[in-house]
Amino acid sequence: MSRGYVVLAQNTSDVDYVYCAEVLAMSIRNVMPNADITLISDDVDDSKYFDKVVALPYGDLAKDSKWKLINDWQVYEASPYDETIKLEADMIIPQNIDYWWDVLKLKDIVVSTHIRDFKGQLSDCMVYRRFLENNKLPNTYNSITYFKKSETAQRFFNIVRDVFECWPDYRGLLQSKIDEEVSTDWAYSLAAHIIGIEHTTLPAFNNMSMVHMKQFVNNTHTEDWTDSLIYEISKEQIRINTIPQYHPFHYHVKAFSKKLRAIYEQPRKQGSIPSNL
Repeated sequence: MSRGYVVLAQNTSDVDYVYCAEVLAMSIRNVMPNADITLISDDVDDSKYFDKVVALPYGDLAKDSKWKLINDWQVYEASPYDETIKLEADMIIPQNIDYWWDVLKLKDIVVSTHIRDFKGQLSDCMVYRRFLENNKLPNTYNSITYFKKSETAQRFFNIVRDVFECWPDYRGLLQSKIDEEVSTDWAYSLAAHIIGIEHTTLPAFNNMSMVHMKQFVNNTHTEDWTDSLIYEISKEQIRINTIPQYHPFHYHVKAFSKKLRAIYEQPRKQGSIPSNL
């Protein structure tokens, strides 16, 4: 069985997601040198940071640059692996997570249902997820998703596609704002609900979670946490307010990718930890 990590990255008018994906790949190589990593994108043909670069099987179906997420369902067919862990581009992996495979292989698809604050504590913050809360839908996070080539996973991504393509119909059946826009998390949650959370999630495995650096998860003054929290970065470790980060780190502030890349491109130097002190 082949196993690997995939990152879907499509650039928009505002964000160079391929750049972020390359930083993510560098972080994975830093802690898991033998990992196989694939970039799914129509924006580049090759990249030295990935083992493979795969084009979207059905091309870019987005109507404009802000709707790139509508292509997400294509990751199932695009993945070259029997077993896949899909990661969102604007995150890094600071510690080895190879042991996840042995837990996740027992299911056909697992969508993460947990986030943490920078202190490593599980968070139940629902400020950004009123749509899920109001409709009693699964609190899923597409940023970390495991799937294997299987009927269940294929059905899951077919539903995700349908949610994106028929969103007004779904929205009309649900409690929502009249102009509620579909997000990847909303689509994944609906797919998980339709198939059944017992088949699509694994809540007991809360190590499959990310540190989510959003304002209300971490009680920062603004969404730009880099202005209010102290960070220290080295190849060996990232610390926020002196606290080491052990889980996948969703830095959220896209400009932070440049600081991370500068560190990953440097030779290892023990004790050298650039910071914003």
